[in-house]
Amino acid sequence: MNTFEKVVVIDGKGHLLGRLASIVAKQALSGQRVVVVRCEELNISGSFFRNKLKYHAFLRKRCVVNPARGAFHFRAPSRIFYRAIRGMVPHKTARGAAALDRIKLFEGVPPPYDRMKRLVVPSALRVLKLKPGRKYCTLKRVSREVGWKYDDVVAKLEEKRKVKSKAFYERKKAIVNLRAKATKGQASQLATVQEKIAALGH
Repeated sequence: MNTFEKVVVIDGKGHLLGRLASIVAKQALSGQRVVVVRCEELNISGSFFRNKLKYHAFLRKRCVVNPARGAFHFRAPSRIFYRAIRGMVPHKTARGAAALDRIKLFEGVPPPYDRMKRLVVPSALRVLKLKPGRKYCTLKRVSREVGWKYDDVVAKLEEKRKVKSKAFYERKKAIVNLRAKATKGQASQLATVQEKIAALGH
């Protein structure tokens, strides 16, 4: 992500939460608009039980006088990830607030992002950055354990999306094969035309 794009869409699946958060925070502070989809598939290093205990310890941190004042404990995977990013951004300044406005986070892949190219960040991928054999867990499992209720809904919508996506890919593949076949069939006729074009220096 050296050059600025209008918007960068990142597929969160298989990325380590903290590593991806730091990269997204840096890009947003630089002025890049970033969208992260499939936040529920983010990975966290350490066993599920350890991460569950950590989150339950976080849930105990509250205002004794009136818990409604804060701290606010988000349960949805996208909001947990948002809070991790917020901790890496000077969010109380105008610059930091503007950076957070450039970030969008989603569970699943909602439209219009289901039709856009989704990227991965190699420096945040679990398979590249976590030593084989180390324990890890998915963010959706921790979220479900602490009160997120929409795991089934997101899974159902993702199944639908994957069916549509597969159908689109099959159609695309058929069109590519037809074009290749047509080009091959007309190769002999096109040879003379290509020679004339080459003679003109194109």
